[in-house]
Amino acid sequence: MKINSAVKLGTVATFAAVLLAACGSSSNSSSEASKQTLNWMENSALPSMDSSTATDVVSGETMNNTGEGLLRIGKNSSIHPGVAKSYTKSKDGKTYTFNLRKSNWSNGDKVTAKDFVYAWQRTVNPKTASQYAYMYAQVKNANAIMNKKKPVSSLGIKAEGDYKVVVTLTQATSYFPSLVASPMFFPQNESVVQKYGKKYATNAQDNVYNGPFKLTYWTGTSDNWTLSKNTKYWDAKNVKLKKINFKTMKDPQTSLSQYQSGKLDATYLSGQQPKNYKNDKQYVERKSASTFYIELNEKKDSMMKNKKARQALSLAINRNQFVNKVLADGSTAAKGLVSTGLAENKGTDFNTAAAVPSATSQDLAKAKKLWKQALKETGRSSYSLTLMADDTPAGKNSAEFIQSQWAKLDGLKVTNSNLPFKTRLSRSQNGQFDAVISAWGADFPDPISFLSLFTSGNSYNNGKWSSKAYDKDVAAATGKDANNNTARWNDMVNAQKTILNDQGIIPVYQQGKAQLVKSDVKGLIYFPTGANWDFSRAYIAK
Repeated sequence: MKINSAVKLGTVATFAAVLLAACGSSSNSSSEASKQTLNWMENSALPSMDSSTATDVVSGETMNNTGEGLLRIGKNSSIHPGVAKSYTKSKDGKTYTFNLRKSNWSNGDKVTAKDFVYAWQRTVNPKTASQYAYMYAQVKNANAIMNKKKPVSSLGIKAEGDYKVVVTLTQATSYFPSLVASPMFFPQNESVVQKYGKKYATNAQDNVYNGPFKLTYWTGTSDNWTLSKNTKYWDAKNVKLKKINFKTMKDPQTSLSQYQSGKLDATYLSGQQPKNYKNDKQYVERKSASTFYIELNEKKDSMMKNKKARQALSLAINRNQFVNKVLADGSTAAKGLVSTGLAENKGTDFNTAAAVPSATSQDLAKAKKLWKQALKETGRSSYSLTLMADDTPAGKNSAEFIQSQWAKLDGLKVTNSNLPFKTRLSRSQNGQFDAVISAWGADFPDPISFLSLFTSGNSYNNGKWSSKAYDKDVAAATGKDANNNTARWNDMVNAQKTILNDQGIIPVYQQGKAQLVKSDVKGLIYFPTGANWDFSRAYIAK
């Protein structure tokens, strides 16, 4: 049930009580196969299982199925009960009280309110160096803690006994229920974290799990990992799958062959594959709230600081040709930083309101002119850069295409560097790049999930682009205008226009995922934001 339709009237005057309906099970035991094993593929290996430090969608997807927060995101981004069976929200929207159910960790320990307090404090603690800590900005004192101005213990979360969590926010935040359903807000078992120390969450065994599944095989560096049903999960009776085998498949043809031979139950398609299978009954296109863009290292040298150079590099790219002829998987040309379809106001999509056409279109003649001017302004006759990207098929195709587009700019030499996902992430974060193809998937259905990334000093702002006007608008959207829908919308629209007009990043495409899924796989839950997949209701039919 959607949260807005679950407000119970007639409660205590200072609170609006929100009751959550259970997901339920859509399967029937008579329709289930005897072997409940799902064989799933990923394009990249699993980098991390620490909910305080993980940053990628593969980790998020795995944690979303092995862990559970106060609430849980379900089909059509609806909110369902998680560890919290119900919650109340104060009239001013600043105080949330979550009532926890009795549940257990996979080692038998009780999941208590203190596990949430510990996890949240650990994430915002500067010593943890969490890149996702900024997501806690709305929680009271979080920013001061991250800036080392207040103690970690002052964070606006407290445990009242074992089964009540009270959260205090700095201001009303409409999307807060979606936030607490995300992996970065999951609980952590303090005794387990302390027991394993630096080894915590670096492999399957040095961790505990409170979700529908538990990780039973993963070495920390292996390309394959396995989830098994967590019998200690509070709703284990409705979890049908016994095991999920994940395989990293970087070669699309190998993955397709394994799918055809029955070794995989689903496979992502790329290259010519989507065209070849578009009419297949098992073909599915998933729309994703995920934007791929190029970050330019403005800290490294004066060329990338030059606005005309950044604009030239963007204007040289034919995005429509790329998504239609190269990817051909349902992806679409980016219209901005924020993904299209994520949010609307009075029937107008965010990207329609915040459009800057010149920042996402091709004009090769103008690109050449601007590039020539940029070379002159920076005292150069030529320029060489390395374009970094993942070593996945999509990463290689993207780098090769953009290299071919940029080769049309006189005096520019581009060398491609395709690296394993984990390595690319590390080098991006450490500023070890000239230009890098990055991506961001919204963690919740609100433009601020994208826009907050590029504020000055944000740990995800790898290119170090900075704008006072941008910072001011994002701060207003998350601060003084947080409770004023119209003003907040305008703040976010202005912020996107600022970063696009200055070409702070180069948006390339919004991801679509073309898939083949076996017809006997039922109950999959896909959502375009956050961790994407929930396997808790999936099963294999007869």
